[in-house]
Amino acid sequence: MIAYSMVGTNNLEASGKFYDAIFTPMGAERTWEADKFIAWGIRELGPTPSFSITAPYNGEKATVGNGSMTSFAASSPEMVNEIYRLAIENGGSDEGEPGYRGDPAFGFYAGYFRDPDGNKCNAFCMAPQK
Repeated sequence: MIAYSMVGTNNLEASGKFYDAIFTPMGAERTWEADKFIAWGIRELGPTPSFSITAPYNGEKATVGNGSMTSFAASSPEMVNEIYRLAIENGGSDEGEPGYRGDPAFGFYAGYFRDPDGNKCNAFCMAPQK
């Protein structure tokens, strides 16, 4: 249903490096670049949802959406931990350390962070504990 998600950036180079770091463990890579735009996806999966960053085309400063968040699917709690660690090490900020949210038997495991521009993200997986 979702083709792609896009957030604004005020520093395409720095933001590109940030997302390169956190997408590597997921097997995602840059799939399209232009002077004001970078997109990532997983090529071998074919047409799947992708994520992109852009300098606003209207020339105004990029700002953060209040209540907006992009979530990235991870394959395991260990991958969630790795993505969160890489986000913090590469200029992101903490919005909630990795762990279960709600009943661990349900299995929603997530780590929340903001990118260098302040866009809120998380990495999550479903890993029910018995």
